[in-house]
Amino acid sequence: MLHTATIAMLRFLRTILVLSIMFSGLSPAEVPEKCTQAIIGITQGWDDSHVNLSLVEKTPAGTWERVLGPIPGRLGKNGSIWGLGLHSNPFFASTKKEGDGRSPAGIFALGGLWVTNPTPVHHHAGIPYVKVGPADLWVTDPRMPEHYNRHVRLDHPASTPWEKHEQMRQTDYAHSIKLLIRHNTWETPGRPVIGGGTAIFFHIWRRNGEAPTAGCTAMAEPHLRAIIARLRADCHPVYILLPRKEYARYRKRWNLP
Repeated sequence: MLHTATIAMLRFLRTILVLSIMFSGLSPAEVPEKCTQAIIGITQGWDDSHVNLSLVEKTPAGTWERVLGPIPGRLGKNGSIWGLGLHSNPFFASTKKEGDGRSPAGIFALGGLWVTNPTPVHHHAGIPYVKVGPADLWVTDPRMPEHYNRHVRLDHPASTPWEKHEQMRQTDYAHSIKLLIRHNTWETPGRPVIGGGTAIFFHIWRRNGEAPTAGCTAMAEPHLRAIIARLRADCHPVYILLPRKEYARYRKRWNLP
């Protein structure tokens, strides 16, 4: 018969195994069943700031096919790290922090458009479209938990130092077209986590792709416009960003395209 201490140890190890499975992102289908469009970003590793992007769509037969791409893009200067979205992060995984210079990885719903670009952005009518002006803020201040990582529109142009700091960019061409990536946003259950990263968007890249971002995903303007024009709100599109090895690891478990 097994020694009592041995039995206790086996029970303890079994508990650890169960908890690991619960929190390791092993759910059978992390991509929502209603999703029929996905932007897929693949990197060579966690520290890679270059990404290959594709837009894929699910056919009536249930298979996925690429309709745009591959498209070169740039991520945060330090690469990527697990983010807070629709997926379950691996047990004890490090996750996105404000100011870490990394783009959040995982599966994320997409939000609306935030635009200052003088040329109209062709988009599906179901995708919210905000014409950004001097009264529009995106709150990153952790001292404002009720507004953290969300849009706020003042009844006056931003004027105080705090308002100016939180003001959405008015004259930065790279940010003149932005598509929201719902990382750590209010729409995700249990979010946002204060300090967990804010204002994550797709936007236009800088210096023809020579420059990384602060944590967003950037690409050339024609590619960004083409992707936005193709997206449909009723297809419930998501963004999947992962290093190549992680994508292969989770492909079946998460029902990835």
